[in-house]
Amino acid sequence: MRDYGWAPYVSVAQRRANARKQMEKLKKKGLAVQPVETGGRKIAASFWGKGWCDHMESFSDYANRLPRGRTYVRNGSVCHLAIESGQIKAIVSGSTLYNVRITITPLAKNRWAAVKRACSGKIASLIDLLRGKLDKGTMEVVSDRKEGLFPLPGEMKFACDCPDWADMCKHVAAVLYGVGTRLDDSPEMLFLLRGVKHEELVDVTAAVSEAGQKGSSRRRIAATGIADVFGIDLAEAKVVPQPPARGAQKSTPKRAAKAENQGTLHENPFPEPLTGDVIRAWRSDLNETQSQFAARLKISTSSISQWEARGGKRLCMQRRTLAALHKAWKLTTHCS
Repeated sequence: MRDYGWAPYVSVAQRRANARKQMEKLKKKGLAVQPVETGGRKIAASFWGKGWCDHMESFSDYANRLPRGRTYVRNGSVCHLAIESGQIKAIVSGSTLYNVRITITPLAKNRWAAVKRACSGKIASLIDLLRGKLDKGTMEVVSDRKEGLFPLPGEMKFACDCPDWADMCKHVAAVLYGVGTRLDDSPEMLFLLRGVKHEELVDVTAAVSEAGQKGSSRRRIAATGIADVFGIDLAEAKVVPQPPARGAQKSTPKRAAKAENQGTLHENPFPEPLTGDVIRAWRSDLNETQSQFAARLKISTSSISQWEARGGKRLCMQRRTLAALHKAWKLTTHCS
């Protein structure tokens, strides 16, 4: 029975149990569920995640609604949160499951151009950008309350199918905080949300061009270019001669020249040592969230988070997991 249109109170434990059942049903229907897991009372800790939350809290219009959202996101009520270009889709557990949709206006071209001009030559690599390793001036530019990358209230529209009449209900507030948590793990999602390319803040062309001057091999240029752009060390590929297959044609200078002109696909070498920074750079290059990347490798999202948290330290992992990484590397990174 409902009182005044509101559902009866349901404990947090019961909400979680009900939510798990409903989310399992959605998984079976094909939804790639991406829950928000804060791992404690701290919702966000990185430059991008904390910057997002601080930005939302800076608007007085949101002051009365955001606190209840903090409680919801901390107790795991945001069962699913997906960031796409210009919108956030989420499912929040309350008395029942509620669907939340936040639409965000793309960053204005003149604002993006101003940000790029201000950041020109000041960001060393994509890794530094995504990890928030920026000088004070650059930080102030990208997080400026009015001219930075975070959206203004007038650039956001909220929708939730709960019975709350307020523009920002507690479910919407929880999702806004959930975005902050997500940006801790996948800061590139902010740029996707605003409809801009984070690579444009780093002079990628210059990095690849400089790498090309260090060797004539196309394979070497591609491998070195990746290292320069992402700030990681990649061992140079070693071409191991293989015996010709039975029935295969013998190589002749003419055939070799033809193969060279046509271009032969080579694999980038698997990075050694394998570090948390390498994992983050690889995932960012694929433009995937930690949940999506974990699904590709068929491991838990928490494993990806723990690896990336180790930064430049060497990763130790089980043989089966390492084999899955090798397989995924072959399928996702090639150069010709």
